[in-house]
Amino acid sequence: MDVKIIKDDWQALLRMLPSNWRQLAKETGAINRQLRNFDDEEGILRLLFLHLANGYSLRETVTRAKAAGLTNISDVALLKRLRCSEKWLKELSIALLRERGTQLSTDQYSTKINLKLVDGTLVKEPGKTGSQWRIHYSLRLPSLECDYFKLTSSEGNNTGESFKQFPVRKNDCIVGDRGYSTFQGIIYLHQKEAYSLVRVNSSTLTFYTKGGKVFYLLEHISVLEKAYQAGEWEIYLKDTDNQIVEGRLCVIRKNDTAAEIAIKKIIKEARKRQRTIKKETLEYAKYIIIFTTLPSEYPLEVILEWYRLRWQVELAFKRLKSLIHLGHLPKYDETSSRAWLYGKLLIGLLTEKLMSYASSFSPSGYWL
Repeated sequence: MDVKIIKDDWQALLRMLPSNWRQLAKETGAINRQLRNFDDEEGILRLLFLHLANGYSLRETVTRAKAAGLTNISDVALLKRLRCSEKWLKELSIALLRERGTQLSTDQYSTKINLKLVDGTLVKEPGKTGSQWRIHYSLRLPSLECDYFKLTSSEGNNTGESFKQFPVRKNDCIVGDRGYSTFQGIIYLHQKEAYSLVRVNSSTLTFYTKGGKVFYLLEHISVLEKAYQAGEWEIYLKDTDNQIVEGRLCVIRKNDTAAEIAIKKIIKEARKRQRTIKKETLEYAKYIIIFTTLPSEYPLEVILEWYRLRWQVELAFKRLKSLIHLGHLPKYDETSSRAWLYGKLLIGLLTEKLMSYASSFSPSGYWL
């Protein structure tokens, strides 16, 4: 392959980074006085991307880097570089999120609580005998600080996605997707005096009115007939032991295009798994339905905006998982694991940015 083409591709990628990416390397401590085996911060970034984007192990990364003439360091030295680059990778990710319109600024409502985004994802390490792990992680908002990182088996008891996987404190507000929509997880937060803000899975939660009667979800949300029309209802959750959690449903109707995409996805998945689709499932796909235990002083539009913010961060991971294997991860070093996670988020964001620029990038290699 022509070396010039490789260099041109690398320069195109560097243009996708925030303009102050070199300065951030120094400010965050990714670059110290003794670079050792690197000419500058560009060399370090290139090595990190070789490891993170391709899913190579530390040893394979340094072997390939040596063969390509990039640098000659040990796998231990690379691990140390990854560890000290944690803040750098985080700041680059935050900058790219801001570029795409995701607002991470603190507002008047989030100053009284600790807003946290939680998620889980499966990681299959390369090779026929590669292990499969489940990562559970928590990101603070607006700082995007990874304040918890846990690795479990992908199978067995206490390994699935649940709010119970995370340590919580009073006044934490935990934001999760449908996988966290269970009564056991919600009451766990409630008992810790923390708040939940979770996308509803209609098959795992049953809602009740204040009088104890069943709250028929579809019947109520069907009054939202126009795109972006929103509404909220006070409801209760309870289990067989009569434990009760009071909360609100915050609902917004999708536009026709978004609803159609969601319905097609459900039909495709059902055909793949040879399952019968319930009529109400297709109706629920027309709405975004959120359950929260936050009090009424947090208005409907704030609840919906906070969930949208969670979705914007998750999209980067979804894009990454759909394009490349997540690969080898540091399993015994918390700092390196966090840096690895930020690096994956950065690559996901860069991938999205590159794809959005594709239509304005000339095949001959210059910007239109």
